[in-house]
Amino acid sequence: MAAFGSVFMPKMALATFENNQWSESQIVASDSISLHPGAHVLHYSSTCFEGLKAFRHEDGSVHVFRMDQNVERFAQSSKLLSLPEVNKEQLTQMISDIVAEYAADVPTPPGSMYIRPTHIGTEAAVGKAAAPSDSSLMYVLLSPVGDYFAGGARALRLLLDETGQRCAPHMGMIKSGGNYASALAPTLEAKAQYQADQVLFCPNGYITETGAANFLLVDGNEIITKALDSSFLHGVTRSSILQIAKDLGMTVSEREVSVEELLERAKKPGVEAMLSGTAAVLTSVGTFIHNGEDIKVGDGEIGPMAQKLRQALNDIQWGKAPDTHGWLTKIA
Repeated sequence: MAAFGSVFMPKMALATFENNQWSESQIVASDSISLHPGAHVLHYSSTCFEGLKAFRHEDGSVHVFRMDQNVERFAQSSKLLSLPEVNKEQLTQMISDIVAEYAADVPTPPGSMYIRPTHIGTEAAVGKAAAPSDSSLMYVLLSPVGDYFAGGARALRLLLDETGQRCAPHMGMIKSGGNYASALAPTLEAKAQYQADQVLFCPNGYITETGAANFLLVDGNEIITKALDSSFLHGVTRSSILQIAKDLGMTVSEREVSVEELLERAKKPGVEAMLSGTAAVLTSVGTFIHNGEDIKVGDGEIGPMAQKLRQALNDIQWGKAPDTHGWLTKIA
């Protein structure tokens, strides 16, 4: 089985922004991009992207999950990076068109079609270190994916890092490549030194997120997570899980959580920690690594609430449970 997200459909949807306007979008070969070596994106990281999925239901129909949320966040990322303003209707149409083109290739559950809209600054101008790109390119790539945990799910090991942070605080809510790049070295270091799977960045002793996922804590009937601000990514999976938790009658608390409180709660029986994201959906955390010491979360295994919430979300995505919040858009 190919690695998650390494296989792509041969065509993609593409539009360009030049002379203050967007071109008509078109379906082109996925390997057809030509960039000048002086393109703004290659020097000043004027780039953002999204990750969302299309799912095949039992009746054969294909549905995209929470497309409106991803389009909104993509437009926001573009704006905060001073890229040309995204035409949200055009992007929605591009996603719909390319998914419809490859509707027959959308895998059955537990697989899905991963959708990657991308926006990059293309102006050839290395003198624009402090100025935005006047031209840009927006495209939508598709990648058929299997289950993220094809090798079997297990509870993760998470290093609590109180000195570093994932990225510059004012950049956190932007889904941009540079943020992932800045989290890579500390994550690799944590893997080598502590056999950690991820780093939970806790600047000034308060939790934010890992390099590629939001963090949630479940204690009894309460689900606790950091309140939204500009320092971390406003995950669509995060918001979906919180809504499902509310639907199940749980109390949702969005607030600051200190490392001290986190470690105190971790020792209680039945407490669960988890990471949420588009690719993996929801993953249990079994161990915190703090000051060189392993601290078990609950019983250290995959938690029942993580499994329950993940299944509830999957059931909506796969059409096995009613879509009461209007999260699915039927494409084909």
